[in-house]
Amino acid sequence: MSAPPTPGAATRPYRLGVHATDAGVDVAVLAPHATAVELCLLDGPADAPTERRVPLEGPRLGVWTASVPGVRPGQRYGLRAHGPWEPAHGLRYNPAKLLVDPYARGLVGEMTYGPPTYGHVVGDDLAGDPYGPPDPRDSAAHVPHGVVVDTRDLPGPDPAANRPWTPWDRTVVYEAHVKGLTHLHPAVPPELRGTYAALAHPAVLDHLLGLGVTALELLPVHASTSEPHLVEKGLTNYWGYSTLGFFAPHAAYASPAARAAGPAAVLDEVRGAVHALHEAGLEVLLDVVYNHTCEGGLPGQHVAWRGLDNAYYYRHLGGVPAALDDVTGTGNSLDFSRAGVVTTMLDSLRYWAQVVGVDGFRFDLAVTLGRSHDGYRADHAALVAAATDPVLAGLKLVAEPWDVGLGGWRTGQFPPPFAEWNDRFRNAVRSFWLADPGRAAHGLPGHRVRDLATRLSGSVDLFGHGTPPLLRGPGASVNYVTAHDGFTMADLVAYNHKHNMANGEQNRDGSDDNRSWNHGVEGPVTADSPAADVAPLRRRSIRNLFATLVLSAGTPMITAGDEMGRTQQGNNNAYCQDSEISWVRWDLTDWRADQLATARHLIALRREHPALRSDRFYSGTPVRPGGPPDLAWYGADGAEFDHARWHDAAIRTFQMVRVAPDDDRVLLVVNGALDPVDVTLAGDPDRPWCLAWDSVREHPAEGGAGTDGAVPHAPAGQVTTLEPLSMRVYVLAEDAAPPS
Repeated sequence: MSAPPTPGAATRPYRLGVHATDAGVDVAVLAPHATAVELCLLDGPADAPTERRVPLEGPRLGVWTASVPGVRPGQRYGLRAHGPWEPAHGLRYNPAKLLVDPYARGLVGEMTYGPPTYGHVVGDDLAGDPYGPPDPRDSAAHVPHGVVVDTRDLPGPDPAANRPWTPWDRTVVYEAHVKGLTHLHPAVPPELRGTYAALAHPAVLDHLLGLGVTALELLPVHASTSEPHLVEKGLTNYWGYSTLGFFAPHAAYASPAARAAGPAAVLDEVRGAVHALHEAGLEVLLDVVYNHTCEGGLPGQHVAWRGLDNAYYYRHLGGVPAALDDVTGTGNSLDFSRAGVVTTMLDSLRYWAQVVGVDGFRFDLAVTLGRSHDGYRADHAALVAAATDPVLAGLKLVAEPWDVGLGGWRTGQFPPPFAEWNDRFRNAVRSFWLADPGRAAHGLPGHRVRDLATRLSGSVDLFGHGTPPLLRGPGASVNYVTAHDGFTMADLVAYNHKHNMANGEQNRDGSDDNRSWNHGVEGPVTADSPAADVAPLRRRSIRNLFATLVLSAGTPMITAGDEMGRTQQGNNNAYCQDSEISWVRWDLTDWRADQLATARHLIALRREHPALRSDRFYSGTPVRPGGPPDLAWYGADGAEFDHARWHDAAIRTFQMVRVAPDDDRVLLVVNGALDPVDVTLAGDPDRPWCLAWDSVREHPAEGGAGTDGAVPHAPAGQVTTLEPLSMRVYVLAEDAAPPS
């Protein structure tokens, strides 16, 4: 009887990627249509590497494998895939091109943008026929190289001890760019500014904790490249939505010392930052881009997935000649009807959750992840797999619920436990506070208040359906007024039109549906300007926007710098601006310091009052027998809203009373009119209110307590005058304290 075979890469279960072992590395590459795949071990200078090629065995279920002895951590490598060059049928194999392993844990070297990085023949202008002959030039000296990183002894956080596990109803998200957040911070040492390490600097932690946010959401940190058309203009893809690898951290965000030490040190810096943020009580969420890659359309570069198996990884339209089905607007879309594509996403998510220790993910253009051949499906395998994966259980999963394909708008249609960016919230808040007053100033009608009221109360119309109904709760609505994409809050109140000339596209890029209002003057105004009188109202409008965001039911997301009045000079598509247009400024003028104080005060109100952060949808019924309803609406006259009032476009003033199960109560009074309005305060005559905040105040401490420190009471039924375009927050008198 013969002895059983010795376990090896060909007999034991494979793990995609290159994994360190005691003897060397195990290699597994998914390339179902290839006729051969080689692991290329690279030594010597990056611009002229020497290469040793190791053939992989297979394919077995589309996967090529090998166990290669003697390969140690730090070894540079790439892949070469052989097969037919039949671009009309979607097959684009060109072994002259060194391919980046999408599973590489680390990458070194820079992408170049000349003809050798293209699979088909192109000229110096990078133009050519993508269905023409293959390019014979070797690309090894022109693309980044993978690096073997041993992660076997790098466990993630102990779930019971290290993760903050912040409940959704207490979550306040802060969206930031790794470089942009700290590049100008004067308290961060110069060599650390703009790096992963800077995120954990005490000055940065103090700002985040002092502001009151609970989760730092980072724009993409997966390794990325810039599009050739940007490089030609001397620009870069600053945001990073152009992924080159789903496992390697973007090395440019690491400190110089970590970059010099290599990819293992870069990974250590990322893990160290996440750990420090956890120690401070802050969760870390990553913006992840699994819907497309950096390779662009068929005329684009040939650096990874296109060379491994273009027909398998990318969505195609199904005709001849083969054309990509682009539902992302980037030229390509990964095909999530393929099990291997879903596997790659899940492997990447688990890696960042387990090894790096992050607490959740925001999925860019998430509808693409749920597309089958017949369109988007909430029960798509990729979404079900992410929702049921035991490694991801309890982590925060947030969908950007649209893409640019047919039927691509799907807000409210993702399955639990996904939360979603709520663009309807953004539009309603901007319309009420900015676009409608701008129209009213010219005698034009605006929107009814019912849409804003629906958003303030948690968007049950979007997130309340399902089986059983109301299962998801208002936390599923990630409310935002601004994000990385679009105007900042300060620019929403200063510009009617986008000003994107710096992007080099003749101002054609970026959205034209901004719902902004310049308050009568386009652009910035100075104290000595004839239009200086618009500045106070602009600042009030920022406070109105911020308060509506933070005090609404749901999960608020703040864009970095909005709490300090950051401007992008009217650019609403700063994806290619690695410059002061995008970086957060920390040199606070008086009004920006006041805005920061206001932001802190409003987030503290949310934190301290359960009525402002319900984890269940409101029903309008008593919170206990004989008690007040959990939600009630009143007009300026103190009378309850009826059907006619909700449909009266002339009404721009309303009151909202919210009551928590512990009997905490909050009254929001909103005046969206251009004139002062007398308001009869709603509520229980036996439970007086006191004013906790007024958007008319430049600083939250203005006009609060009297000289004896007491906060004046405001009983229900009292008539008070609200200034034009202003908002107030009242809390029960016994809960009040003098503003700090």
